[in-house]
Order: sequence, then structure tokens, then C-alpha cells
Amino acid sequence: MSKLKGLGVAMVTPFKSNKEIDFPALEKLTNKLIDGGLDYLVVMGTTAESATLSFAEKQQVLDFVLKINKSRLPIVFGIGGNDTIKMVKEYNSYNLDGVDAILSASPYYNKPSQEGIYQHYKYLSENMTHDIILYNVPGRTASNMTAETTVRLANDFKNIVAIKEASGDLNQVMHIINNRPNGFLLISGDDALTLPMIACGAEGLISVIANSHPLDTKNLVAKSMIGDFNSSRKSHYKLLNLIDGIFSDGNPGGVKVLLNEQGVMENEVRLPLVPVNKNLEAQLRKMN
Repeated sequence: MSKLKGLGVAMVTPFKSNKEIDFPALEKLTNKLIDGGLDYLVVMGTTAESATLSFAEKQQVLDFVLKINKSRLPIVFGIGGNDTIKMVKEYNSYNLDGVDAILSASPYYNKPSQEGIYQHYKYLSENMTHDIILYNVPGRTASNMTAETTVRLANDFKNIVAIKEASGDLNQVMHIINNRPNGFLLISGDDALTLPMIACGAEGLISVIANSHPLDTKNLVAKSMIGDFNSSRKSHYKLLNLIDGIFSDGNPGGVKVLLNEQGVMENEVRLPLVPVNKNLEAQLRKMN
């Protein structure tokens, strides 16, 4: 699973003012990220506003990124939901040629028990041929996947190969790292906590801020992973105020302001999201 170590980016989806997908902007973004030294791309994660894209649009975005990428970087594709059987039907309907792994968030809204979460991923594992990255983000799903459940899944299913951990709980992170089987990766899902998570034994980051600042984020991750924390701290604190800012009025509205300021895309999101408030927008443009 070395291809999933290091820095991945949860790519945003550029939109035009009419809310259609902006493919020229997506080409700019894809090349910017590849040139920024990332290790892999995550297409249709939740930062992509995937909840508001149709099945056909998701396939179009994946096909387009694959075309621009030209096999330069590994590709992870996001498939999530709260209807387990429907998710597998959707998975089987996609053309996933060129996709290296699936990222799948724990079911939202239903608030399944730990056994329910286990059985959900068991069904995915038994019905998906790709490697699977678990995604624990209780701030959005309303339920936490415990360290015990994560380790149980990692031990029981060979194609469950990693977890993107965004619980914000370093104690939970350490228990996963301490008890996981050999080869199972723990990946930070929280830009601001990446440095301490790597210090504890995490193998990288799936980032939001890397959409706009790939080089600084790459330095943070790469230096941390070789134990050069003097250098990584500099990148961490250089990015910290930006990271706080981009999440303070909704994601991905904040990082889209930065990308708009950089001339990559329009500052557009799809309802029910709206652009960040004007005061924050002005602050982000000054900080960029």
C-alpha cells in the first residue's frame, strides 16, 4: 500500500456560475496538484460536493481526471452513502478502470451501532474488488467508528487496507496504530492534526488545503514522515491560520476562495452550500 502513503488531496469540483461542472478549471486544478508533488489524487471525496453530483456527473469527473492524469499518480475514488446494498450496486455500475482504491465514509444519519458499521464494511469488502480505505468523520456522519471496530475490520478483510481518520481524537488514533495489523495504514483526515498524527505513526494525509497549497502541504507531510519535525513545524504553522480559515464557514467554500484568488476556478458551490461570508472571503484572499 505504499502508493497510499504520503500526501493525497480531496479534490474539489469546480463549478461555473450556472452550477455546471467547469471542466477547463478541473484540468487546471489537476495539473496544479500533480505539479505540486502530491502522491495521489482523491476524486469524489466529500470535499468534491459529491452529495450534489449525479451518478453521471461523478463518472464524467472521474473519466476527465483520469484523462488529464495520464497515469502519473494513483487515483482513489469516493463512494459513500447510508444504504449499503445500494452502494454496492452503484459501485458495480461505475467504470473504475484506472482507479487504485475506494474511499468510503462510514454511513451518515442512520447512526449505526459499532456492529452495524462492521457489517456495512464487511458487505462492501465482500462485494468490491478494489482496495478500500475506511473513512471515519463523526463530525459529519454523527457516529464514531471506534478504534476497536477499525482494528477488527483491518484484521478480518484483506482488501480493507487503510483508514482516513478525522475523529480529531489523538487517543483513538494511537490505539489504532498500536493494535493494527502489519501493512494497514492510518491516514490523517484532518489537515491541522497531521503533524502530531504522523509523529504518532500515521502514514500521511488526505488533505483539503493541498488543493490551494500543495507544495507547503507536501513539505509538511514529507518532512514529518522522515522525522524532520523542525522543518515540518515551519510548514504546519505557515498553513495553520489558512487551515482554520477555510473550515470556519463550511467546506469546500473556504478553499474555493483561495483557488479563485489563484485564478484556478470560479468561487462557486452547489446548494445547499453557499459561498463563505464576505468578511471571511476578504480575510482568506489577504492570507492566500
